[in-house]
Amino acid sequence: MKVKGAVLYEQGLPRPYAKSQPLKIETLDLEGPRAGEVLVKVGAAGLCHSDLSTIEGLRPRVLPSVVGHEGAGIVAEVGAGVTDLAPGDHVVFIFAPSCGSCRQCVSQRPNLCTTYTAAKAKGDLATGGRRLKLNGKEIAHYSGLSCFAEYAVVTRNSVQKIGKDIPMHDAALFGCAVVTGVGAVVNTAQVKPGECVAVLGLGGVGLSCLLGAVVAGAGRIIAIDVSDDKLALARQLGATETYNARDPGCAEAIRAATDGGVDIAFEMAGTIKAMELAYAITVRGGQTVTAGLSPIAAHMPLPQSNLVSEGRRIKGSYMGDCVISRDVPRYLQLYRDRKLPIDRLRSASIRLEEVNEGFDRLAEAQVVRQVIVF
Repeated sequence: MKVKGAVLYEQGLPRPYAKSQPLKIETLDLEGPRAGEVLVKVGAAGLCHSDLSTIEGLRPRVLPSVVGHEGAGIVAEVGAGVTDLAPGDHVVFIFAPSCGSCRQCVSQRPNLCTTYTAAKAKGDLATGGRRLKLNGKEIAHYSGLSCFAEYAVVTRNSVQKIGKDIPMHDAALFGCAVVTGVGAVVNTAQVKPGECVAVLGLGGVGLSCLLGAVVAGAGRIIAIDVSDDKLALARQLGATETYNARDPGCAEAIRAATDGGVDIAFEMAGTIKAMELAYAITVRGGQTVTAGLSPIAAHMPLPQSNLVSEGRRIKGSYMGDCVISRDVPRYLQLYRDRKLPIDRLRSASIRLEEVNEGFDRLAEAQVVRQVIVF
């Protein structure tokens, strides 16, 4: 079948993207689903900072590729062997699916599945090969999904069935921002009622993390960003205090206000400066949790003796350490109950043809989450 999709041919093109056009809207050939796969009509897809990092060239990818990893849609067709989904079912895309049998999956860390990771790194589906072509040449699948397109063929384990009552433009965020941000709170850090936490970086993931801290019953929630508009939104969503990271006295002020630092600091900005600030404001014996993806070659100097003498813990959190079949239904119920007002994070709905302008706005920190609506 013929589908429109956003193809990335070259990383690192200069901004503004509205002019350099790193994403080209092409009409592609999409093969139907093979055994163990499903064809999904994409309903909505979010513009995530991870996509932006790829466009900027900070994280190498197989190219050319149809990008997009955060989205939701409706099953249009199922391949042989898929018996638990049917045409008409609503689903959320999962960028880190699990095979169920590798070492990590057996160890109950399905978000770190090695089988799917190896396939994604090659731009393939875990079921083997690619289903996208342009003028007879194969196009890579981004994160095994490529949901910046009208339709996507993905493996069965790359989607989670959801209720039909969830609007597509909100459901899309549950595929990345929500599972990553909320999961970091409830799974990775296991925030306890009354604890003092800080969230650094108030994009879609960071604000989802903040909402997760509210649900978890954190006593104080300190929001930190360079955007005063985002700090204002954070206060509306439950932050008890806010600080602008551009203030050179930010770390000292937070330590003074919290009697030595926060119990848990969440780095969600994806920069080394943010990670250093997160570590600096963590109290002795506390946790510094990072879900931000810094440039692949970036390193943070670590004071090892300080790590030991202060009993510190540093944790990475990938996809919020979520078990998708368990956590997505839980988070969706919290959304229904208005305890996770994810709709407040949606800055704008855009068309596929506006995707380059959308990434300009994301790069300039003008927005939280823009959603392509098909």
